[in-house]
Order: sequence, then structure tokens, then C-alpha cells
Amino acid sequence: MARTKTATTKTAALKKPAAKKAVTEQKTNKNPKSNLFQRVVTAVILAPLVIGSIVLGFPYYNLLVLVTGAILSFEWSNMTAKENRSVYAVTYTSAMATAVLLQSWTGLFIMLAAALIFVYLKAKGEAHRLLISLGVLYISIGIGSLMWILEYTNSSLGVLWLLLVVWSVDIGGFVFGCSIKGPKLAPSISPNKTWAGLLGGMTLAALVGGVFAYIIDGAQYCHYYAIMAAVLAVIEQIGDLIESAIKRRVGVKDSSNIIPGHGGMFDRIDGLIFTAPILLACIILNSMYMF
Repeated sequence: MARTKTATTKTAALKKPAAKKAVTEQKTNKNPKSNLFQRVVTAVILAPLVIGSIVLGFPYYNLLVLVTGAILSFEWSNMTAKENRSVYAVTYTSAMATAVLLQSWTGLFIMLAAALIFVYLKAKGEAHRLLISLGVLYISIGIGSLMWILEYTNSSLGVLWLLLVVWSVDIGGFVFGCSIKGPKLAPSISPNKTWAGLLGGMTLAALVGGVFAYIIDGAQYCHYYAIMAAVLAVIEQIGDLIESAIKRRVGVKDSSNIIPGHGGMFDRIDGLIFTAPILLACIILNSMYMF
């Protein structure tokens, strides 16, 4: 009788972990749907605010860019540094604000060089010293480019076009990647990304970029904008992968949890601040007309 009770007890003990595992799996299975719902709701709320600020221009767009840059500054310092995080965040923010507000290439270069040297010297002894220093250029140039595109084109349409293209890459990548799946794009960096997702993102970006140009500027150059959107889609994915690699390097999943369903600001606009300098360079070097 005692042996029977002992055996029963052992069997129950073995079943408990299995039961816990089943419960955990059920919770895990629910998370993707819940997370997707959060992402959609957040996007529906934030997208009109972002688009509205771009269309309205000064001072709403300027304020949006500055606030976004400040959030990125604190996220980057929290991700990469162990000490003096507030010092780095304030330095990033100051350099970024200079990039956004100062209309002088010489002054901008001096400010960025000074901030870069200060952060590099301050980060002595940090495990991720180079990444901490990189934050100065990454944030300032990426965020600054969003303002400079508007200044050089003298229109909000260029920024709006870029934003819609980047959003299209994310949406196309998600839909095609989940539907088709197939070979992984960079499994060691971002296991969920696939080649099908990349091609889907390029396709939707080209479609949206071309149609937007057709509506605003007619049929003459819409094919040019479609091709440029497809190229920027690839660059956007490279930026996304670089940010994923950085997060893996510092050991974090998300840059923060400030945006429900999306993680942090970096998680949401990593591709945007990577493509903005490329588009700006095309505008400056080729005297490119945008709408």
C-alpha cells in the first residue's frame, strides 16, 4: 500500500512540470495575437498624429522630431551604458537638437565632433564604449536628416513619401513573411526575417512610392520613385538588421517599452533613421527634385 502511494506521488510530481509547461505554452501562443492587436491599435492612434504633424509643418513637425530624438537618446544610453546614462542621454539630445535646429554645416560638424570626443572619453572602462560613442552620430544624423529633407525640398511631401515607403516595407515584410515564410534572411541576427518578407516589402514599397508620386506629380516620374522606393526598402531592412545586431550585442530584446506592442522608439523607426540620410544624400548630390 505504501509503495502504491509513493508511486502515485512520483507520478503526480512528474505531471506537475508537464502541466506547468502546457500552461506556459498556452500563454505563449496567446501572446502573438495580443501583441498584434496592440501593434494595430497603437499604429491607428499614432499614425494620424505623425502624418498630421508632417503636413502642418512648423512648429508641430519640429517638435515631433525633437521629442523623437530625445526619446532615442535615452533609449540608446540605457541600452549601451552601465554608468553615467543621463550624461550620455543629455549629450546625445544636445547634439541631435543642434543637428535639427542649426543651419550651418560648419557649426554642426564642430558640435558633433565635440560631443563624440566627450562621450568617447567619458565612456572609458565601459564594455560597449564604441557603441556608446556611435550614439552621437547615429541619432544626430538620422534624426537631423528628417529635418534637412524638409529644408532642402521646401515641402513636407518628401518626408511624407519616405515615411509611407518605410511603413510599406514593414507591412509588406510582415504579410509576405508570415504568408510565404521560406528561407531566413539573417537567422543569426533576426530569426523572424525571411527573403519572402524582404521581397514583399520591396514590392509594396515600390507600389506605394510610385502611386504616391503619380497622385502628387503625375505619371512622368512615378516609375523613378517606385525604383527608388524599392532600393530604400533594402536599405531599411539593413538598418533594421543593424539595430537587431546591436540589441543582441548589448543583450536586450527591445530598446524600451514606451510604445505598446512595438517596444521602443528605436524598434519602431530604426529603418527610418537609416534611410533618411541616404535620401538626403541623393537630394543634395543630385539636386534631386521631390514633388
